[in-house]
Amino acid sequence: MGGRRLTADDWTAAALDVMAGGGLAAIAVEPLAVRLGTTKGSFYWHFANRDALIEAAVLRWEREHTDAVIGHVDAEPDPLTRLRLLIGLVLESTVLEADGSIELAMLATADHPHVAPVLARVTERRVAYTAGLFAALGWPAAEARHRGLLAVTAYLGHAQTAHVAPGTLPTTEADRRRYIDQVITLLTAR
Repeated sequence: MGGRRLTADDWTAAALDVMAGGGLAAIAVEPLAVRLGTTKGSFYWHFANRDALIEAAVLRWEREHTDAVIGHVDAEPDPLTRLRLLIGLVLESTVLEADGSIELAMLATADHPHVAPVLARVTERRVAYTAGLFAALGWPAAEARHRGLLAVTAYLGHAQTAHVAPGTLPTTEADRRRYIDQVITLLTAR
């Protein structure tokens, strides 16, 4: 880290990075300190223990992978544009190995006491937000909720497919755009 003092954000970013590659078990203080080029003392300056780091890392994941995405999408002027942007962003994110893997790592540790409540909250927020987009497009609440759930589960299936069989997904940017267009068409079909 070039002699600069590490922050709690440095530690949580490193924790999420190793979690994406090796799951929750990969979050260990000594290997993270080596990875960051520092000592365990730096870790204990910011966190009381490993659980505190896990909790902070999971909250960071929530902010970066849900709150920030929703904030970015909400900047768009109309619900269809927001829906198209949302679907495009989340499906494209699975092309980047780390993004798709962190989602899968979170799901794989859904029973962990620090992960479970955040994962439940994130899932509900994602479904509710997406349902809100469908409601703004004119669907009644129950149907909007159903379509929001379909969109979120399609994303999770896409992330899993990108992880286990990436060659089955569209590989060129043009093919991915057509694929996203088709997903939007199917999700918004009357």
